[in-house]
Amino acid sequence: MAAANGLMAAHPAADALLAAMAEHRLAPDDIAAVTAHVHQGAIDVLGSVTTPSTVHQAKFNMGTVLGLCAYRGYAGVNELEHDYAQANIAVFRERVAMVLDEEADRAYPARWIGKVSLSTRDGRTLHARVDEPKGDPGNTLSREDLATKFVRLAAFSHAASEDEAHALLEQAWRIADAARVGALFEAVL
Repeated sequence: MAAANGLMAAHPAADALLAAMAEHRLAPDDIAAVTAHVHQGAIDVLGSVTTPSTVHQAKFNMGTVLGLCAYRGYAGVNELEHDYAQANIAVFRERVAMVLDEEADRAYPARWIGKVSLSTRDGRTLHARVDEPKGDPGNTLSREDLATKFVRLAAFSHAASEDEAHALLEQAWRIADAARVGALFEAVL
C-alpha cells in the first residue's frame, strides 16, 4: 500500500533527522550522508523523482524534504514553494539515500517508524529513530504546533495576515465559552 503523498511518506524520516541534528547539535553542513530506513510504500512514492523540477515533484523527493528540514527546520508549503530548488537544498538532496527497512516495512501502515543513519564530516556514524512522527495519535501536535501551522498556512494562502491569523486563533481557543459559535469569527476579519 503506497503512502497518501510524498510529505507523509517522508515525515517519519524527517522527524528522525531533526531529532539526530538536535541531539548531536549538527548543522546541515556537518552531515556528509543520510540514509533513510523506510517501508516499501515510501520507496514506491518517493523513489521515482530524483531531481525535482516543480514544487509538486519536490514533495515526492526524500532528499529535498530532508534538505528543507535540515536547513529550514521545516518542510512546509512555504519552504517547498520558495526553497526546494535552492543550491544548498540540491546539494543536500544528493547526499540522501533510501533503503528498505524490514522493521519499518512490517509495521507499515499501522505505524510509520522513522529511522535514519547519518555519516558526519568528522567521521561519525549516528542513528536516530522516531516511533511516532509528530502529529500521530501518540505524538499529537501541541497548541503551539497547531498555531504555528495555522499561521504559516494562512500566510501562504494569503487568507489572513499574521495578526488576523493570531486573532482567529484566540477566538478558536475560546470556542467553548462562546454563546453563539456562528458569530465567533465575524469581528476578526
